[in-house]
Amino acid sequence: MHRRRISKKSRNIKEGFVFFSLTTGLITCLIFYLWVYTEVDETTLAIEIQNATLKEFENQIFELRSETELLSRVDVISKKAQKEINMVFTEPEIYQIEIFERIN
Repeated sequence: MHRRRISKKSRNIKEGFVFFSLTTGLITCLIFYLWVYTEVDETTLAIEIQNATLKEFENQIFELRSETELLSRVDVISKKAQKEINMVFTEPEIYQIEIFERIN
């Protein structure tokens, strides 16, 4: 059996093609990795911003609930009514009802 020898020129072309293919593949993989890393980083940052916004909203809700509870108290309502619309409170009237029993 006779083996055919590969010439230096065709061997160099094959090696060059393999080197080019591997280099191109490696660069493509690195670019893809960097793209994925950037997307993950941006998504993480967006999530952190949303969490911070959520905490601010929760604090505002807590403050509004506290203020609502404070303003719904009767003494606070009466003080505001006296100051803002000059409401005057009168003394409560007391009615006394006497019931007489009829004797036959």
